[in-house]
Amino acid sequence: MAWIRTVPPEKADGELAEFYRQIRSARGALADVHQVQSLNPRALRAHFDLYKAIVFQRSSLSRPARERIAVVVSAANRCPYCVAHHGEALRQLDEREAIVEALGRGEIPADLAPADAGLLRWAGRAAHDPAGAAKSDLGALRGLGFDDRAILDAVLTVAYFSFVNRIVLLLGVGLETDFARSCGTTPEEAAGAGKEGCGGKAGTT
Repeated sequence: MAWIRTVPPEKADGELAEFYRQIRSARGALADVHQVQSLNPRALRAHFDLYKAIVFQRSSLSRPARERIAVVVSAANRCPYCVAHHGEALRQLDEREAIVEALGRGEIPADLAPADAGLLRWAGRAAHDPAGAAKSDLGALRGLGFDDRAILDAVLTVAYFSFVNRIVLLLGVGLETDFARSCGTTPEEAAGAGKEGCGGKAGTT
């Protein structure tokens, strides 16, 4: 499962056991990326709260756009675990399989709308070379129709998945055989995320 000791659900108690229960209720199953943080329950809870605030909160940047960024960043960081998990999330949001597969290979599909493609090219550069960022990058995103809230949430998504990729890669977290079970979306999360806003709707270009 990982290169460090973890606390499995059957041995968890107190705060950790309750938080495991909440994660299973919200996500459908407990993923190994959660269990690998079990020796620090406070950090695990903060991580999960951050995840919900960045990925699921209503924004002018659509939820599918954020999941696309998740896959692009994870591919750039060579993190197959997160590519698989968030590729599955895109499928559950009705993304076309050809787009999911291309993004997982680090490719930007040629048939994406110009705004969607431009956002994802920027995200890939941001993951590879954050020190190369320039103010003009944000001007280009504004020119594609993204407002400042969408830009902020895009930056937060790039930064968040770069963070999670490193947890997974540095601790040797392997992909679960039943990983798709932990990629579910509750009605509350879906309502909070919305599918409107800049970045399009999954399944469209």
